Amino acid sequence: MKTVLKYLKPYYGKMGVGFIIKTVGTLAELMLPYILSHILGTVLGSSITDIVFWGAVMIACSIIACTLNVSANRMAAKVSRNFAEAMRKDLFSKTLHLSARQTDKFTIPSLESRITTDTYNVHGFINMIQRMGVRAPIMLAGGIGITLFMDWRLSLVMIAILPFIFGTVYFIRKKGVPLYTKVQKSVDAMIRVVREDAQGIRVIKALSKTDYEHKRFEGVNNSLVKDETKAGIVMGSVHPVMTVFMNGGSVAVVALGAVLVSRNVSRPETVIAFMQYFTQISMAMMAVTRMFVMYTKCAASANRISEVLNSEEDITIESKTEFPDRNTDSHIVFENVSFSYNGKRNNLENISFELKKGQSLGIIGATGSGKTTLVKLLLRFYDADSGNIYIEGENIRTIEKDRFYERFGVSQQQDFLYADTIEENIRFGRNISPEDIKTAAQIAQADGFISDFPEGYGHILSQHGTNISGGQKQRVLISRALAQKPEILILDDSSSALDYKTDANLRKALKEKLEGTTLVTVAQRVSSVKDCDLILVLDNGRIISKGNHEYLLNNCIEYKEISDSQMGGAFVE
Repeated sequence: MKTVLKYLKPYYGKMGVGFIIKTVGTLAELMLPYILSHILGTVLGSSITDIVFWGAVMIACSIIACTLNVSANRMAAKVSRNFAEAMRKDLFSKTLHLSARQTDKFTIPSLESRITTDTYNVHGFINMIQRMGVRAPIMLAGGIGITLFMDWRLSLVMIAILPFIFGTVYFIRKKGVPLYTKVQKSVDAMIRVVREDAQGIRVIKALSKTDYEHKRFEGVNNSLVKDETKAGIVMGSVHPVMTVFMNGGSVAVVALGAVLVSRNVSRPETVIAFMQYFTQISMAMMAVTRMFVMYTKCAASANRISEVLNSEEDITIESKTEFPDRNTDSHIVFENVSFSYNGKRNNLENISFELKKGQSLGIIGATGSGKTTLVKLLLRFYDADSGNIYIEGENIRTIEKDRFYERFGVSQQQDFLYADTIEENIRFGRNISPEDIKTAAQIAQADGFISDFPEGYGHILSQHGTNISGGQKQRVLISRALAQKPEILILDDSSSALDYKTDANLRKALKEKLEGTTLVTVAQRVSSVKDCDLILVLDNGRIISKGNHEYLLNNCIEYKEISDSQMGGAFVE
């Protein structure tokens, strides 16, 4: 909850004002039963003027209580809304800045539920604590104080049941936090399945696997229902138990009050006022109970939010003393680089190569050979476990992030498009002119089909670009990577949906138009990398051979087998 308090700190002043207003309104409300008792016991036998006066006092107290409570509730809603907005904004920003390893740890579905469900739970508690956190204790303490003053014997009945109530609340709250933490984990699992099914809906339908996916969803949904039921039973028991205690106390007050009145120890108007106070105290206790129930959800959600917000950055800018520059005329250098995702088996091992500025690098190999992992290390999504990576002689661990990432243009096979115009998808929020966007699209072989749309570059894409073909989508993504004229262009299996002729035209345009740009191409097809100055052939995370196309055909059996199996040794240009 420390994180929650940190975000509440800027609103302490407004909350203080709201608490004062709430206090005055509650005190006005608290006086109503006492005034009623005074009217019934004293004023009714007096003049009509006294009756009208004290009636007006009751009306005034009611209006004051209503006005101030409404005003305080509006302030509470505004504070909780702004507080939640600030927390949600920082949580989203932190999510975007998490390293790839941290994102893998939290998982995308879990991060989504933390930004949505968890912040909603915290927002609800902060709103309630401002509305009831002052009113309920004042009603409770004030009601007990006034009733003690009016008749201490009847008050002792209420005081006697309070330990049972507080004990119940404490026990259930202690059980509730871990239960709601488990519920949120089940929500994460359900969101993951829904997210996967939503993204793969076409494949699911094409393979007639709707029943299978329904059963998979039913599994996580039933697990969530089970966890929610268990938490609901435990937390839901608060209200019935409280009702039993309160009703029992009410019966005891009536019974004792009747005895005291019959013995002329107390008066009927006192018992009437006492019952109203008992109702107020009961409502206050129920409000306290609801706050504790919401607190259990809030505490569980706040802990999950804090885990993300307080996660330390693991991709930091290191000193050049620890990672000195290297004297080289190469643009990109990998020096004995090894890396493992899980720390058990190396996904890349002893990767070494050099690439001069303006040259092209091709990376080819079987699925799971480490091609994309190598690119992720170059982009510093992960840090290598051993070895060093240099760009223009600087160890990438020492390069400031803004200066580092502005060098790159990246297009990946599983990249994303959002619901906006083609032009905005290519621009991607950057300061790029329409002319540069068109030039990038021409190089990417996308200008032709874009111009065929009636709206041209203003054509609206659906979410994930589902209203264009796979090849068109890849060309839009390549256009995005090219638009800012990057120093290093990375195409990670981003032309797999292109036909051979379009792929050949793309490679030709890249070679002619991007003089001075270092190109890294990851591909499954030999035709996509054959013109590269250096080609790495990977197998199980190792470079089994490297060189240009002609060298590999003559000296690498695996490369020649791939080439012959794909094109029979020939290529379409």
